[in-house]
Amino acid sequence: MKFGLQVSSFTWPDGTPAIADTLARVVRTADDVGFDSIWVMDHFFQIRSVGDSEEPMLEGNTALGFIAANTSRARIGLMVGGVHYRHPGLWVKAATTLDVLSGGRAWLGIGAAWNQEESEGLGFPFPPLGERFELLEDTLRIAHEMFREPLGSEAAFSGTHYRATRLLNSPQSISRPRVPIMIGGGGERKTLRLVAQYGDAANVFGGPEKIHHKWDVLRRHCEAVGRPYDEIERSTLQRRIDVSAAGRGGSTTPGQLVDRFAELGDAGAQHVLFSVHDVWQIDRLELLGASVFPKLRDA
Repeated sequence: MKFGLQVSSFTWPDGTPAIADTLARVVRTADDVGFDSIWVMDHFFQIRSVGDSEEPMLEGNTALGFIAANTSRARIGLMVGGVHYRHPGLWVKAATTLDVLSGGRAWLGIGAAWNQEESEGLGFPFPPLGERFELLEDTLRIAHEMFREPLGSEAAFSGTHYRATRLLNSPQSISRPRVPIMIGGGGERKTLRLVAQYGDAANVFGGPEKIHHKWDVLRRHCEAVGRPYDEIERSTLQRRIDVSAAGRGGSTTPGQLVDRFAELGDAGAQHVLFSVHDVWQIDRLELLGASVFPKLRDA
């Protein structure tokens, strides 16, 4: 089992001037204690499930560049990118740049997006859901072409919404055969079909029973397109955890987390992603690295 840290809030002590130093300390610690991946959200306003929209939120790709410079081992990515925020060529160039500058540690995390409030607030077009899925499939097709050896595809591309005449990608990614593509969402008709066709990982939400069902749906899509199911990494984004050694104040103990994550593993999850309450208190990350990960690492 692998573990990923999602940094979902930047509301930390000492305000905006301290965000950079605090983020550096958090991600260095996460890297050191054994997190396999580190993620930030691709949002411009804080989302309602985490806090008020006015709370600090960093632009995702810029934050990933900073994280890359402050880590050396964990893979890094957006959990997950909103497809309509960037054109396909920019999605691939940004992911490739991150991969090259991080020494081959990038993820291309992407999905159909949902936050209409921030799109309209900042003036981003927010197409209907069906159109966003069309944009997503175009983007995934272009990504596969641009990640071809040696420097992408010389052929023209014509999709539902995008046209391109030369899908050059120089420098090419260090990760091969491409920067791994994680597609977020558990939609059974469209999203998981796109995972089967184009993804290297799926990310779904929910408890053990729900995610097990999603993997069954993904398996059927893989069978339909002739894709080996085991080629796709099964990841799940879970709720934020509040952890302490003794379970003080209603928090979760390491032993309880081991049991919870083991149930997710039994349901088929290979990579568990989560955020940590008050992550700026890095002893919480150290506790996970010492008392949770070793008991599940080979599960």
